[in-house]
Amino acid sequence: MKKSIEIPDCDYTKEPVLVTPNGQTPNHTLYLSNIDDQRFLRFSIRYLYLYKRSVAPATLRASLSAVLREYYPLAGRLRAVGGDSEKLELDCNGEGALFVEASSAISVDQFLDGSQRPNKSWRKLLYRLDSQNFISIPPLVIQVTHLRCGGMILCTALSHSLIDGIGTAQFLQAWAHITSKPNSSLPIHPFHGRNVLKPRIPLQITSAHSEFTCHATQQPASSLLDQFLRCEELVPVSVTFTPSQILQLKKLCIPSLKCTSFEALAAHVWRSWAVALDLPFSLRVKLLFSVNARSRLKPELPKGFYGNGFVLGCAESAVEELVGSNERYGVELVKEAKESVSDERVRSLIDLIEEKRGSPDLSASLVISQWSKLGLEELDFGEGRPLHMGSLASEIYCLFLPVVGDFHAFTVLMSVPEKVAEKFEQYLKV
Repeated sequence: MKKSIEIPDCDYTKEPVLVTPNGQTPNHTLYLSNIDDQRFLRFSIRYLYLYKRSVAPATLRASLSAVLREYYPLAGRLRAVGGDSEKLELDCNGEGALFVEASSAISVDQFLDGSQRPNKSWRKLLYRLDSQNFISIPPLVIQVTHLRCGGMILCTALSHSLIDGIGTAQFLQAWAHITSKPNSSLPIHPFHGRNVLKPRIPLQITSAHSEFTCHATQQPASSLLDQFLRCEELVPVSVTFTPSQILQLKKLCIPSLKCTSFEALAAHVWRSWAVALDLPFSLRVKLLFSVNARSRLKPELPKGFYGNGFVLGCAESAVEELVGSNERYGVELVKEAKESVSDERVRSLIDLIEEKRGSPDLSASLVISQWSKLGLEELDFGEGRPLHMGSLASEIYCLFLPVVGDFHAFTVLMSVPEKVAEKFEQYLKV
């Protein structure tokens, strides 16, 4: 398995500062959709970028202030509606994003050498706030860590209750654009409104929404799996798939079934996960993955919409069929789950959340979050593109990460129980 790197304590020589928009911005309350404020999205999306050369902190703060004039909700604060923590809204008060400077004794080469396997020490690269709860944390937190060789690590944390993966890429690209070309206009202007995703009156729940449904007959087995994943020591497994390896997976499904790279790889990871964990054949397992709903809605979401515009696709199978069948079986389930996402299904989900405030069933599920193909790895603040782009931490969710320099490659990063990590890695490798 690939080695990791232990991050020493960062040296904070300056106090954190709040960076506010550099001009007058609207002061109002922003409605958050039911997709935005789902409980399972109440965390920050945390990215890590490694650069060979540092950008002056004053330059980054100035450009951040400029981009926050456009993305002013990210300078606001979340709050519960009427004291009810079930529903959130955003106070667009311009309070500011938290910006932190630090330094570290490591070098770019040292970090790059162990960059494929995050560990808990990496969390030192993002300033930790003493907060009672998620709501009290600023929606945008940034730490710039200067390395001894002149490079830098940039870590960002963006509230998932306000923004999704596509939205984070849009915002970060806007920030980098203003930093490197301060006198130019943004290529995409943000669309802030979420009212297009309000529930219907009356509510109309017209779909089954299997991603929210737990089968009562298998609760004991799925509960044991959940306990196993939570109690065992988890270690990250990271495997990079080249375009030729992705093509190998896709060839297992042709000529009669055409599939995308994501569909082929998602099915392969799901099957490898079930085999490595040696799950009971009778257990029904799910694969949950984000599906961009922007163009599936009628009308489509406006260009520049950066809120949560995705829903979870849900493929489901008995373990016996998933591991006993060929790759084509899983790919067909993934394709079917993707294709089922329609305007009506999204509207039905919004109405379901309004009525029940439920959360997805994660007890016997593999969750994949797609970070590749968003352009996240192209972030250039004027000193070149990153040498590495990835996650600040490795959690139980599976991430499909971009590979710097190869748009068509994927890195799969996922934490699994230590006793099955090597087996999972071997099953993953094509």
